[in-house]
Formats: sequence, C-alpha cells, structure tokens
Amino acid sequence: MGKARRTRYTKGDMVYYEVAPTKIVRAGVDTLTYSSESSLAVGSIVRIEIGKKTALGLVIKKVAKPSYATKPIVERVIEQALPESLVSLALWLSQYYVTPLATVLQTTLPRGVDKKRRVQPKKESKASVRERTTVVLNKDQKAAVTSLLKAGQATTILQGITGSGKTEVYKAIARDMFARGRSVIILVPEISLTSQLIAEFVHDFPDVLVTHSRMTEAQRHTAWQTLLAANTPQVVIGPRSALFMPVPALGAIIVDEAHEPSYKQEQAPRYSAIRAATVLGRLSDALVILGSATPSVADRFIAEAGGHTIIRLDRSARQTAASSIALVDMKQREHFKRHRFLSDRLLQSIEKNLASNTQTLIFHNRRGSAATTLCESCGWTAQCPRCFVPLTLHADRYQLSCHICNYQEKVPTHCPVCQSADIIHKGVGTKLVESELNKLFPRARIARFDADNKESETVASLYDELYKGEIDIAIGTQVVAKGLDLPHLRTVGVIQADSGLALPDFAASERAFQLLAQVIGRVGRNEHASEVIVQSYQPTHPAIAFGLQQDYESFYSYALEQRQRGHFPPYTYLLKLTTIYKTEQAAVRSARALAAVLKKEAHPDVHLLGPTPAFYERQYDTYRWQLILKSPKREHLIHLLQHVPPAHWQSELDPVSLL
Repeated sequence: MGKARRTRYTKGDMVYYEVAPTKIVRAGVDTLTYSSESSLAVGSIVRIEIGKKTALGLVIKKVAKPSYATKPIVERVIEQALPESLVSLALWLSQYYVTPLATVLQTTLPRGVDKKRRVQPKKESKASVRERTTVVLNKDQKAAVTSLLKAGQATTILQGITGSGKTEVYKAIARDMFARGRSVIILVPEISLTSQLIAEFVHDFPDVLVTHSRMTEAQRHTAWQTLLAANTPQVVIGPRSALFMPVPALGAIIVDEAHEPSYKQEQAPRYSAIRAATVLGRLSDALVILGSATPSVADRFIAEAGGHTIIRLDRSARQTAASSIALVDMKQREHFKRHRFLSDRLLQSIEKNLASNTQTLIFHNRRGSAATTLCESCGWTAQCPRCFVPLTLHADRYQLSCHICNYQEKVPTHCPVCQSADIIHKGVGTKLVESELNKLFPRARIARFDADNKESETVASLYDELYKGEIDIAIGTQVVAKGLDLPHLRTVGVIQADSGLALPDFAASERAFQLLAQVIGRVGRNEHASEVIVQSYQPTHPAIAFGLQQDYESFYSYALEQRQRGHFPPYTYLLKLTTIYKTEQAAVRSARALAAVLKKEAHPDVHLLGPTPAFYERQYDTYRWQLILKSPKREHLIHLLQHVPPAHWQSELDPVSLL
C-alpha cells in the first residue's frame, strides 16, 4: 500500500467531527466522534484509530465537544473533500435501504482510495465542446430539449421510440450544461453495448471520461482522483457506479435505457440507481432524465402520480421505411417444414439477406446449446451437485455448465444410473442456434453475442464488425436487443418470444414486452425495407401482441391492471427475505420461525407470502427459503427488519424481481 500524504496540523482550538468508518465497527454504529486540531470540510477522507488499528473514515459533520474523551484524527488522506451532495447521498442510501453506512461507503468510494498513485494530467485541461457543423435538431427534439431544461431539478421521463433521436437530445442537454459550467453524468446499463453512444459524445466532447467494471483498481481510482481535482465541467459515462463519481458542479444526470433491471444492484447495499439518481439530482439541483422507449411500469406510474410531464418522442428522427411484421404460431407445425425451431418464413428471409449482402439478427434469450441433458432409458437428468438445477450443454466446449455457480463437468457418454448410452440433449440455446445456422448456411459469416463472450476486446471487435456489415447473421441474448443502430440490418428474427412468460414473477410479462419491443426496434431505422419475424407459442398474450406493435400505452394499461389485482408494485411496496443454510431442514425451520414472529409483529396492512423455497432453492451448496412481504406503507416493512436475525438472512427492499 502506497503511503498517503500526511497533513500537518497546526496547534489551535480543538474541533470535533462525526466520522463514518469504511468498515463496520459494531452493529448499529455508523459514526464515531473524533477531534482535530484543524478544520476539516465535510466529505474529507481521513485515517482514524479504532482500537489498536487504523481505518479510513469519511467526515460526516462538525459537532460540539462531547462529554467523553475522543481520539484525534490521525491524518487527512486526500486534500480535496468529496462534494457534500455525495456525502448526503451516502447517508440517504444507508437510511432508505436500511444498510450500514460502512457498507454504502465501500460501494461509493473506489477501492484503494488511500493508495498513492501517479495521476496523469489530462491532455486537454480546459473543458470544451468541439465545434462541428451546426447541430440541427428536428421539431420534436427541440421541443423535448426545451421542456427538459424548463423542468428544473425534477426527474423527467423522456419516452422516445427507438430511432427517435434521444442521443441527440442528450447531447443538446450536455452542451447547455457545459455552457453554464456544469458537469453531466450519463448512466448506461452495460458499457459493452454503448460504443455508439460513447462515440457520439466523444465526437462532441473531447474530454469524455468512461468508467466501467472492467477497469483495474488503479484505473478506476485514477479516474476518480482526476474528477475530484477537476475544476471545469466534465462528461462521465458509465454504469450505475458512475453515479458516485465526484464531478464538479453536477448539472444533469441522464439515465439511458432507464427500464433496464441492471440499474438495481444485487449486492448490499441493494439500491436502485434510478432512485439514487433522483435523490442526487435533488441534492445537486441537477436535471435527472430517464430515457427509454419502454419506461418501467413503476417509474411511469410514479411520474404520473407526482404530476410530472412525460416528454414524448413518437416519430423517427430520420425518414424510414415501415417494417413488415410476421407472427409465427409455434404450435402450428406446418410453419416448420424445413427446421424444427427455425420457421420457413425466417429461413427464407435469411436467404434473401445473404443474397443481397445484408444482415439478419436472431434473438433468443437463453445461452448455451441445450437446457437439459437426460437419459431416454431411465429419465436421469444432469444436475448441478451444488445448486440442483439442470446443467446446460455448451457443445463448443463439450461441457455441461451450471449458470448459477459455474460448476462444470464433461458430457457423459453413458447414463450414470442405468449405464445406457441413450443420452439426449433438449432445449434451445444461442450456441445451438449458431450451430444449426452454420449447418444451413455454411458460407455465411455468423457471430454469437451473449454472456459467454467474456473478453472485452473480442466483444468490442465483434460489435465493430457487426456495425460495418462484416457479419451476415448475428445471434444473441438480450445483449443485442438494445442500444445498437445497425445500418445493414434488414431482418430481426425472434426464436421464442414467450420464453420468459412462465417465470413466477410479477415483472415477467413486462420484461418479455420490453425485450420484444426493444429487439424489434433494431430495424425500421432507415429508408430500407425491413421485416420482423416473431415465433411464439403464445401469440395472443398481451405482452407478445403489444410488444409486436411496440404499443407501450396499451401494455402499460394492461400491466397496471394486473399489478393492482395482484397487489404488486407500484401499488404496494415489497420486502424479500431469504434465509440461507447448509441443510434444507435448517432453512425451513429458520423461515417458519421468522414467519411466526413477523405475523405477530406486522401492521395489519402487511401481507406475508410464504415461507416457500426460493426460485433457485439450492445455490452454491446451500438451501434458500424466502418470505415475501407486501404493504402499501414502506415504513411498515422497514419496521419488521428489526426482527430479522443478522445471521443467515438476506433482506432486499424494493426488489425488481421475486426470482
């Protein structure tokens, strides 16, 4: 560990501060009081003594001299203090999500914050907007920019269909903020999908700073230090963690693809970046813009209930040709004469595109080659020994893999139970789609985009080839469903649009609708004729029917009716409690015991579901059972958290999914 700069204090009157350690000292204690011989700003990062050890801490506030003796602050680790808005945000996150402040600080501060690193000065020290030809916004975009700037610090939904030019609106807002000397943070769901958005901003703003999880600890810390020392407006682009970057004079937070579930953190503190952005905007007097073609049902409802204007972009920013849409009922096998899961209509469209040297995008939201490996003789199924879920075949590696814990084993040549050689693989994944298309079109340039493509350089290269038209057929999961503008794309094919509808989750139909609407939005973005071919076993389901037409308003009305009937968000608040034990008996006993306590202590408006096995009951050699609590009052759920044992239990307020 590099040695931090030690600040020399001058003798004088003692000053006292509440300091939040970045490590949990003891349960229920978030801050400790320390003395200092010199004044410190709120947001200063300091080193403090806790017992016989030292730890990092954040100065929260100045306090009066306490009645008890205090230890002195050892040193100030960094000269510049954090913006007070980030300190207030950390306190809010701790209180709202009922999480120790130390846990929050471990998320909001970069790792190795006390290490001494050499910061390279930025080549362009002055904040600048690159002069370009005159930017011409259409009438709808101009109206959107005007409305957003008039909104002041309110959180506003920018609901724009795919291809409506939301990025140009974002850039116009950023230019306005720069003219006022204010910074902009742009949140994106996944950094690998945003190369086009980044390129757009880099073209206009030479000093864009991009942050993401693939950066090393040193790279992320250096970027953080650079922003902390900056005194000119900055543009920062990154996933939800970019929200905690210490930019000077924050003027706007833009959340792109704001409906994406990746904006909810799965580890403690289990915060929503959407809610956090709204709070940071209020603390910084900054605009907050939630951009999406398909806003989340809850966000749209909250905006309307609060009287906020929904700014709409309902027309394409360019002259486009209408897409033809075909819905193939997978129950009608006459549509599949040439292949068992690739319809005749889809294969004909691929052939036409190959002949004209244009592209096809195939979407299927399941990776791997086959979902189930089983013995035809006795029915044995290959399962993960740690998680008890079916192992997925990855034929390219000829391995079975668990998509929960990543356990892997070789594909068996015979059944381990009856010794039969009749081992079969059932189900369809992206690798199987790729394999089948390679057989059907051996001369085509085919590439797969999913979570199995782990190398960032490879992924970036593939996206570049896809954009240039060097790939004929792209196959992928949800990573190809959004954010991409592909000029050579003429056909989108969806293998099974209803694949997620059977999941036992209140948000299942919303997710299916969003994915379908987003993937369809990849075509119809230019003057060339294009088509969409959607295969489904449930062609009349509202999520499929409305998604096919990209009819958000009709789906929104349907979803609200379903949520109100089932007492789910946005009409109620949720608390998910999960107990984790090595044995099933212990997990069941723990869940039943807590359920009995909560039923006794709960307010009458709290409705408790369970205890039941979690959707993935067994993970990583442990058993998981859960309780779901609903209430129209969030504070009634928070009140019950005091009865949840600290050991063996995980709690999540406002879960976006019950899985």
